[in-house]
Amino acid sequence: MIGSLSLDQLRILVTIADVGSFSAAGRQLRRAQSAISQSVATLEAGQGVLLFDRSGHRPRLTETGRVLVDQARLVLSSAARFEAVATGARGGVEPELALAIDPLVPTGPLIESLRGLHQAYPHLPISFSTEGLGGALRLLRSGEVALAFCLLLPAVPSDVVASPLLRVALMPVVGAGHLLAALGRPATRDDLESHVQLVLSDPVDREGNDYGLASATRWRFVDLGRRLDFLLAGLGWCRMPSHLIVEHLRAGNLVQIDLAEDARDPADDLTIYAARRVDNEPGPAGRWLLNDLQVRLSL
Repeated sequence: MIGSLSLDQLRILVTIADVGSFSAAGRQLRRAQSAISQSVATLEAGQGVLLFDRSGHRPRLTETGRVLVDQARLVLSSAARFEAVATGARGGVEPELALAIDPLVPTGPLIESLRGLHQAYPHLPISFSTEGLGGALRLLRSGEVALAFCLLLPAVPSDVVASPLLRVALMPVVGAGHLLAALGRPATRDDLESHVQLVLSDPVDREGNDYGLASATRWRFVDLGRRLDFLLAGLGWCRMPSHLIVEHLRAGNLVQIDLAEDARDPADDLTIYAARRVDNEPGPAGRWLLNDLQVRLSL
């Protein structure tokens, strides 16, 4: 019961709307027509509204009835999800799967794995948090998410269990109109120092580790897309994930630059990890997602 009404009453109401008559609803629900009529009358009396106009040959939904049928569908759908989540929980499935994703994680394979996860667990609530650099790890440690797909620099923390998923190649690039694009030789540290470097930064831990810095002037960004906008506008240089700029390179909007003193530090090829807390073993849905991603993104 929900107050003065029941899910059975709502199911009867929706069935009548779908099949067109009380008698057809009775046949579909295997109830006597009198029981269907009584249920509707009780629902109308309890709510103080008229759901059907009975002046014609067949009862027709009133305007109020049409609106309440839509609401009844929502309630029934929500109840079905409630039961499905409870059934899954009895079988050990997580009641919810919360994920955090760093900005450098490629979205294409993740979307495909999540599509498969939804097919395997259609009623599982999934929540996402797309965080700035370092944010996914913070959410994982705080217990707000069960899994994080993120960078772990300079090393995997002791309170985290992490599996490498893939490596992301970073390419030093500038806009086609930038002075470094026309240098005609590998850029030295002296060449880079006089130009703005566009740096992806942790919005919280600004004093944390920095990798691959070479310019005296650094503009810091939390949003990878915003940094790309500045790069395309010719307002600096940076290392960008190759999967995000391949089309811009083909179109000639960006130009790869050679670095004369590139020492291949940890920022040049980044490892994306699937991470969880040591004290929080993922459930069946989380394990399904991790396995599927590992197959798609195996190093």
